[in-house]
Amino acid sequence: MNSNKFNEFVEIVKRLRKECPWDREQTNDSIKAATIEEVYEVVEAIEKKDFAELKNELGDLLLHIVFHTTIASETKEFEIEDVIDSIREKLIRRHPHVFGELKVSGAEEVKKNWEEIKMSEGRKSVLDGVPEILPALQRAHRLQEKAAKVGFDWEKKEDVWNKVIEEIDEMHRSEDEGNYEKLEQEIGDVFFALVNYSRFLNVNPENALRRTNTKFINRFSYIENKIKELGKKMSDVKLKEMDQYWDESKKLF
Repeated sequence: MNSNKFNEFVEIVKRLRKECPWDREQTNDSIKAATIEEVYEVVEAIEKKDFAELKNELGDLLLHIVFHTTIASETKEFEIEDVIDSIREKLIRRHPHVFGELKVSGAEEVKKNWEEIKMSEGRKSVLDGVPEILPALQRAHRLQEKAAKVGFDWEKKEDVWNKVIEEIDEMHRSEDEGNYEKLEQEIGDVFFALVNYSRFLNVNPENALRRTNTKFINRFSYIENKIKELGKKMSDVKLKEMDQYWDESKKLF
């Protein structure tokens, strides 16, 4: 990349910060929610394989990175060069098989070494570094991955599936007892066990659920459109008729 373009972009953001009333009022805290939104928009463009939109969304995300850095630089916390130096040094440090003499057998050994290097950097737990703000399903997957990298894992997927069945049985027992707090915990255990099983099948549960959500929206929208075509309202239609349209939609989505 032409470094002059990047420097020019940084200067544009700095000028906006000085001369635009809205930009001038922002803080790292005030724009953090928008930063999260931009990340999700990047993911959505990737899933839609819309590369024109992905280009635009990555630009928006880059804006947030530079904007956060510009705000921090005003109180002498760090500059954009410090951000770049930090990630450059981290990449070199955590890839000794590329930038050093270490030999590895494959991707699994790379991941194991990555966790060991992070622990040597001062982390107190293997599980450190998984943000609490992550969606719960995604966070469960990352926590399990990290534990697995140091050997804390099931040996066979059949054992994981048996754990899923065990947790479902415990959930039903809690339901029969009428203990809502315990039921909530047991439902959480069911989700956690299912995430573990999906991990053993090399399926990312967050991606899988997003696809199912999209599929549900498409199929339900089909029902709404069919009912609208008949000049009816949803409240006028019985479940049996909606099920008929649902079955039709399954052939399309």
